[in-house]
Amino acid sequence: MTARETVLLLLVVVLSLPGLIHTFKPLFTFPGNSITHRDITRNAVLRKTAETCRDFAASEGRDFTLTIDNNLSVETVQRACVSTSSSTSPLSTVMFHDAIISMYLRNAIVDLVYALSDEHHFDKETFQGGRDVITAGVSAVKAAVKLENFVAARGILGQVCHTLQDFYSHSNWVELSNNAPYSALTRPDQPLENLAGPSTPTCRNCTGGDCADNLLPNLLQQGLLTSGYFSIFSSEKPTGKCSHGGFFDQTSRQDPVGGINKDEVESSHGSLHHKAADVAVDATMELLEDIRLAVGDKNFLRLMGLSQSSVLCFVIDTTGSMSDDIAEAKRVSFEIIDSKRGTLQEPSAYILVPFNDPGFGPLTITTNADTFKDSINKLSAKGGGDTPELSLSGLQLALTAAPPLSEIFVFTDAPAKDFQLKGIIIALIERTKSVVTFMLTDVLSRRRRRRTPTGVRPRAIGQSDAQLYRDLAQASGGQVIEVTKSDLSLATSVIEDSSASAVVTVFQVVKNPGTPDNFTFIVDGSLRNVTVYITGNSFLTFHLTNSRGVSQNSSQSSGPLASLSSVGNLRRLRLKADMQTGIWQISVSSNNPYSVKVIGQSSVDCIFNLVEATERVHGGFNLKEGRPLSGGNVSILLTVTGSETVKVTEVTLFDSSGPTEVNGSLQSMENGIFLVTFSGVPAGDFVLLMKGEDRNLSLKSTPDTFQRQVSTQIKTSSISITTQANNINIEPGSSVTIPFTVATTTNGVVNDSATGMITVQANNDRSFPSNITFEVGSGGKTNGTVTLRAPPNATSGTDVTLTIEARNAASADINYAVIGLSVVAKVTDFTSPLCQVVSTSATCPSSSSQCASSQWEFIANLTDGDTGTGIQRITVRQGSGTLNTSTVVGAGGENITVATYNASCCSPNVELIAVDNIGNVGRCVGQAREDPTDSTNPTNPTIVVVKPTGTGGHTLSISHSLWISVVVSVLWK
Repeated sequence: MTARETVLLLLVVVLSLPGLIHTFKPLFTFPGNSITHRDITRNAVLRKTAETCRDFAASEGRDFTLTIDNNLSVETVQRACVSTSSSTSPLSTVMFHDAIISMYLRNAIVDLVYALSDEHHFDKETFQGGRDVITAGVSAVKAAVKLENFVAARGILGQVCHTLQDFYSHSNWVELSNNAPYSALTRPDQPLENLAGPSTPTCRNCTGGDCADNLLPNLLQQGLLTSGYFSIFSSEKPTGKCSHGGFFDQTSRQDPVGGINKDEVESSHGSLHHKAADVAVDATMELLEDIRLAVGDKNFLRLMGLSQSSVLCFVIDTTGSMSDDIAEAKRVSFEIIDSKRGTLQEPSAYILVPFNDPGFGPLTITTNADTFKDSINKLSAKGGGDTPELSLSGLQLALTAAPPLSEIFVFTDAPAKDFQLKGIIIALIERTKSVVTFMLTDVLSRRRRRRTPTGVRPRAIGQSDAQLYRDLAQASGGQVIEVTKSDLSLATSVIEDSSASAVVTVFQVVKNPGTPDNFTFIVDGSLRNVTVYITGNSFLTFHLTNSRGVSQNSSQSSGPLASLSSVGNLRRLRLKADMQTGIWQISVSSNNPYSVKVIGQSSVDCIFNLVEATERVHGGFNLKEGRPLSGGNVSILLTVTGSETVKVTEVTLFDSSGPTEVNGSLQSMENGIFLVTFSGVPAGDFVLLMKGEDRNLSLKSTPDTFQRQVSTQIKTSSISITTQANNINIEPGSSVTIPFTVATTTNGVVNDSATGMITVQANNDRSFPSNITFEVGSGGKTNGTVTLRAPPNATSGTDVTLTIEARNAASADINYAVIGLSVVAKVTDFTSPLCQVVSTSATCPSSSSQCASSQWEFIANLTDGDTGTGIQRITVRQGSGTLNTSTVVGAGGENITVATYNASCCSPNVELIAVDNIGNVGRCVGQAREDPTDSTNPTNPTIVVVKPTGTGGHTLSISHSLWISVVVSVLWK
């Protein structure tokens, strides 16, 4: 066994032991009287999001009545943030939930990846090192958001929050009677003061197991800051220093014995646990506020996942035969944009990826509908050469750019030339839980195909080629719509259906090979606009029956239950508005492959995350990357959205291609969150089906029954692949090496006698140079590394998705690890923009009834210092006036941004926010008082003159003999 393997094995062993985690508990506690990292992160995010929405409402003159405290829920915050209260559309909180979940799961993973890192937990008085972790992380978050890489930013933010929160549990900050955060931790330009020296004694022995008074009185009197030492390997620590405490902390056995941590109420200083958690919430909000000011409110809310609608994402073949398809993509996207602009159902972003051969891209991602229109208008069909195109490369780019849970539409009439990317694409689908639907035109038929108006003969997709697209669609919960080019416009209704708000999947099944079968699904009182899609050849027939026994067959285009339209291989049934709730049945008769999908609009939905449960006494578990192992146990964290009174009664995994069905064991973690455990899941491709009850879904006295199905397939694998990397930052021009281990398993256990050739390949979506090396392993395992290099010109904030795929060619079995990396240039500028007040005119009357007739003016100069990166933007944070900016050159050659703010005296306060190119934030705050010439203050006014001088008008000269009758305060962020 190599030294690396020995260390990793020891780490895995000790991390699996009960009670090891020396931190606020990661996710949940039992019986639940302690506060976890999840609670702290969730509360801070909800409160800061609510504050942002409150400020939006105030700027628009709207009421905002939500009380902002630690009792907020995702649903109450999103409802309060919805600006159009008259909308009758269901409210979806899926993306908001998913963003918060991703942050707190990444927060929890710090305890696994950085379990023994003093800096990541502020142990051993590593205050500078801990702040460096926070500083680098915040810089990476800001850089990623600047490029709208929100998924990468959330992962980094979650990890940064963990380190920041641990400070309040592991140090003596709250013991020093501090009730507010230590702002210097998020301000690298401020000194860390009053730190206990390396040789300064800080603790005395706990007495009788009580550690409440083990901090030395002299330490507390001087206000010195310390934190506990922690080690699972050695009891050594400097003389007189405090320990972290706890069973596995070996240093706590050496004088001074005991500890000072406040990780839970049973900890050494557990009496201060809740106080430490409260201050940690405030500190996390302070960090979020800094990010909010740096990136702006709109991008901050996108970072938090606060969006009512999904993105509109098109991946379009632009070769010569695609002119009709491109025209239809333009038509349907423009119709969606124009009909939803300004409403809650307007797409939150627009993504476009063209592809052909030999190229694909560029990627267009924007929140501006007109920019998207312009990009899609510029598409033209030309060239093509051989028939296959780079469709999967284009899809890969879309999957890594789109937010999770997106629906992506691919338009093509050609097979995939880059079919070897199939495993990579499925890995990305499973990771992002995005739905991919293919709009295929002219799938191979025997008839002669017409030429396009340009004289290019249309290409054709053979059935074997189409099967690749069907496999990808099935893996994601999407569909393959096969039509002629002339009928494409009749099939794009599925795009309009999916672009509605709060779309949920009620039921979905794929039968390949096809056999006649009966399927049931539940229609609940919360569902609106229920639609059934059936795909299959022209010989397929069906019967639809509602809960009262009323039926409609496939020959009725307008029957008692639904309106039916058919085009190509698609049948679309739109259930009537007066549909009955209860159990419905659809019977399909076909011996050829077919699919059935039932969707609707509802606020009630669910999100799942694969997790790896541990044996800790606190019920810990961590996010699992890749596929679960065949024959082993599968743990899923299931979050039900849209209702706080839901009761989940049944969760199953079923394989639609066979009779296999596995029932899960349910454990309620708190309202709407469940840990579901499946034992001995066999090899196969499964989907997750949830059933439950909720009184809020209807007005009936008895609970309404509902069901929801997760779109993304859950596949098992006999290959285990693990990595030691999570959200790694890489500087431009540098390399990063990621170790991985691959093994073959039997019933979830590594099989050291397994035979078979496993091949490993690595792929990244940015085409950065990379290479793989291997070393001989033992015990059935093979170790290797992937080295990835970022080009010197890589833009800071760029996200890179690295996929390592392990494949057993003999069994067609694959597993993968997907790793998110961020390119982050080293930051040396920590100085906030500086504000110098030039003047404030005093013209406001004392009477509020006369304020509308008067104006006041505020002028300030803003600079970014000699070594700064330059002012990026200046915005009005508070005030309803008008801001104008101009740039002049100061006497020393520095750039000066002159901010001139004018407002009505009815808006007597102003707060300007200045952000430099790195994301450092500075503020200027001004407040107007009464005009000294009015009846309440007869003092004569002073005339203020600000006059640029110099031949070129570039040098700014400011009179120093100013008498300003306005109180102005300057705050440094």
